Amino acid sequence: MSGALPEGANGLLHDIGRFAGRYYLRPAFRIRVHGRDRVPADGPVVVIGNHSSNVDPQLIIGMLPRRSAFLAKAELFTGVGGWFLRAIGQIPVRRGEIDRTPLMTAVGVLKAGGAVGVFPEGTRGAGDVGAAERGAAWLVRASGARVLPIATRGTRKPADGRRRWRPRVDVLVGEPFALKVGPGRKGLDQGTEELREQLAALVQTLDEWRGEHGFATP
Repeated sequence: MSGALPEGANGLLHDIGRFAGRYYLRPAFRIRVHGRDRVPADGPVVVIGNHSSNVDPQLIIGMLPRRSAFLAKAELFTGVGGWFLRAIGQIPVRRGEIDRTPLMTAVGVLKAGGAVGVFPEGTRGAGDVGAAERGAAWLVRASGARVLPIATRGTRKPADGRRRWRPRVDVLVGEPFALKVGPGRKGLDQGTEELREQLAALVQTLDEWRGEHGFATP
């Protein structure tokens, strides 16, 4: 499997962090992963996911059967925690600023055959993929990578702030697909909308499955 990470990242620390992400959340959640075998074993992949809570990135990084570098808000990269995030290959992005440095770092990972994760909503919200930023489509256009959508449900706290004991969390890996992103801003907008629709459809599929099996999504 491809182990490409940004320059300066420590592969061993990344693997330790990924192991932790896979198992340390299990005492708090009943986690089920569906479709893990759909994750491409190698080659460039842009992973897109919905973002219901701060648990989602840790969960996805942990369950992926290969190394991955995720674009994350720069506010998280402070202190010891920030050092660790950089050491395991995560990429800081400053929201609301025009800065191609993180995107070019991500393209480098993709062109080396690695996996890069993006939450197209741009910030944590309801997790319904109601809005999306252009970063994921830009990365696909710049690298020619395939797209892997992943939906997560069950990590968000209820409106009253009181979480049930070990709530059920489901992670659904969709089918990887190729996306042709056209030139210019129009191409990015169209590509971004297609990504949003694909991810929203996967989230809806997971919501329907959870509803049929009696697992309410806050």
